[in-house]
Amino acid sequence: MSNLVPFNPLRDLMDFRQAMDQLFHNMVSQSIFSDFWGTPLVDVYQTDKDVVVKAAIPGMDPKDIDVSITGNTLSLRGQIEQEEESKNATYHLRERQFGSFERLITLPTRVNADKAKATYKNGVLTLTIPKAEEVQTRKIEIKVK
Repeated sequence: MSNLVPFNPLRDLMDFRQAMDQLFHNMVSQSIFSDFWGTPLVDVYQTDKDVVVKAAIPGMDPKDIDVSITGNTLSLRGQIEQEEESKNATYHLRERQFGSFERLITLPTRVNADKAKATYKNGVLTLTIPKAEEVQTRKIEIKVK
């Protein structure tokens, strides 16, 4: 017995759309649109007093990373120089990428950029930026009369 499927003119269109969505997702996740390995992957979270940004930037000398804050926008910039190829070697894989990057991150609240602190350990840049005084969470004690 044959399996008949009712004709649905939109099914092929939806299949095409799903295929295009998957293609676009793969292109973005592989950073095909960028000149370099893309932009650093980041985690951004906030505590009662600080905004914390952790950026994965492996293989960099911290002095080659430029960090700046303008208003509520954080800018991370840097460049990894390509090492010279060994003339007497046969490469089997060359996956490490080199070049420049820039990542702009809109911070979730106003911050006090003058008091920001940055550390770099094991390829992870951690920025701890105090929130502006007027936006810090304050606990208000309720007094019983």
